[in-house]
Amino acid sequence: MVQLSAVILPIERWASSSEKWRRAEDLGFDAVYTYDHLSWLRLRDRAWFGAIPTLAAAATATSRIRLGTLVTSPNFRHPVPLAKDLLSIDDISDGRLIVGVGSGGLGSDATVLGVEAWSPRERTARFVEFVGLLDEVLRNSETSFEGSFYSAREARMLPGTVQQPRPPFFIAANGERGMRLATQYGEGWVTLGRSSNKDDVCFDVVASQMAQLDGIIAEMGRNPTEIERVLLHGFTDESPLDSLGAFVDWAGRYQELGVTELVVHWPEPNSPFEADMRVFEEIATDGLAQL
Repeated sequence: MVQLSAVILPIERWASSSEKWRRAEDLGFDAVYTYDHLSWLRLRDRAWFGAIPTLAAAATATSRIRLGTLVTSPNFRHPVPLAKDLLSIDDISDGRLIVGVGSGGLGSDATVLGVEAWSPRERTARFVEFVGLLDEVLRNSETSFEGSFYSAREARMLPGTVQQPRPPFFIAANGERGMRLATQYGEGWVTLGRSSNKDDVCFDVVASQMAQLDGIIAEMGRNPTEIERVLLHGFTDESPLDSLGAFVDWAGRYQELGVTELVVHWPEPNSPFEADMRVFEEIATDGLAQL
């Protein structure tokens, strides 16, 4: 059975945003994520709050839903301090954290620290090293590592995470190397359903990606049921939030394809994610039951 989750943008002060997280839990969402950026290109001139304190606050405002980043990246993060933050959120939430990780985009986050944007080759190499070190630090009480981009010297991680051996990694990847990374380290794989060809249909893109992922999983000897397949909606021309019927048709097609988690955006006025809140809540409460 496919799960339904949501993304809540960190664009409001917590006094207002906290109500969204509580309402998301009441509506029955499986997980709620937030983006980990310093600012976001589409909403560059809007308020934007940090993902880590937002998730810590959300952990205290909720009791059931899983919560996490979708996704964090090497753009302005280092695996060692990030691991300590994640350990803390996993503790506050009593083991409900999901660690979404991606290679990072080419927007302002890539240059905000005063460096030139990395080449695609360097970005991929950093991503591989970043995920490997993050995995090692979260699994062990002490880690020393010397890499090409990231290092750790006697990095202590006590008392260890609530979830053992560490919280699950959901790794966003389109290409083969990223999918291999997701298969090696991930408990989940995330796609936006996009390709380099803007004319490609989202469903066809996801079908092709999943076939490639399944081949890599088989080659690397992983159990395919151990890796969640997550589709983040909102970046293609699909419109599943137009009505309950539209959602049921959309979700059913991806469930048959093998997607295990569908993620939609909490409606935000004057943003790319505007939607009718009444329809959204109807989808949240009744959508999956009609599949």
